[in-house]
Amino acid sequence: MRAVTYRRFGGPDVLEVTDLPTPKVGPDSVLIRVRASSVNPVDWKVREGHLAEVMDTVFPVIPGWDVAGVVEQVGLDTPEFRVGDEVFGYVRKDVVGGEVAGGTFADLVAAPVRTLAHKPSSLSFEEAAAVPLAGLTAYQTIRRAGVQSGHTVLVHAAAGGVGSFAVQIARSLGARVIGTASESNHDYLRTLGAEPTMYGDGLADRVRALEPAGVDVVLDYVGGDALDSVPEVLRDGGTVASVIDARARDEFGGLYAWVRPDSADLAELARLADAGDLKPEIAEVFDLADAAGAHERSQSGHVRGKIVVRVSTEA
Repeated sequence: MRAVTYRRFGGPDVLEVTDLPTPKVGPDSVLIRVRASSVNPVDWKVREGHLAEVMDTVFPVIPGWDVAGVVEQVGLDTPEFRVGDEVFGYVRKDVVGGEVAGGTFADLVAAPVRTLAHKPSSLSFEEAAAVPLAGLTAYQTIRRAGVQSGHTVLVHAAAGGVGSFAVQIARSLGARVIGTASESNHDYLRTLGAEPTMYGDGLADRVRALEPAGVDVVLDYVGGDALDSVPEVLRDGGTVASVIDARARDEFGGLYAWVRPDSADLAELARLADAGDLKPEIAEVFDLADAAGAHERSQSGHVRGKIVVRVSTEA
């Protein structure tokens, strides 16, 4: 099968298209014919070796954790799926690389059923591939932060891949959302149902002008100085959650989260998509042969929505 691999840590130039054997399918896994994947910032951070102290790496590595495709073979104990099912998922395993932990930038991937759900029928394969990691990150931080109807939520990097999902999910729960973004993305945030504001100097004053009592929840998906305004914008008893900055937990008593594969959460994202409450924004689609270009585009920053990699056009 075709697969994009890298045999050492480095820049996008270490990525190459190679030929690898078909992965083995474990008892609780299915073999997926990959139609599309997507790039997340963690992908190029893994490629550069920044997670080497957290996760074991076995070369060669096939990058990619997001997948949308069609089940081609089922394992010995996988009643959840049948051959021909259209699925999507966040196929992160405990080891990066090697024969037992292949990524999704490949024609085929063996995926544990705990990482998958049935694809939303309303989304194309490219759209579905844009959802899993970013959508789960948003959904799980929102759930853990206790967002509910009537809350006012401040979402940092609200026009990004994770932030745009967070806006939509919070709105589906009945929350009011204030989102930080560059001015060029303010109209986009309005289409998602958020009240946009500029990040940077004076942020606390701008948020307080919109919500004088302070917000109930702060969701940080960008890091840097985004959390500096927490003491001024968060109301007493409010919650802050970050996937970037441990200060959310250590300094402000909130959550510092890492996304987990979860089939039930994926199924909820699919339900939201099919109900019209969740729509991915695709910034650009690359072919598998140009995986390096997809990584470069993601790594350039300031991407609105997701970078998708099309692997094949037919099951």
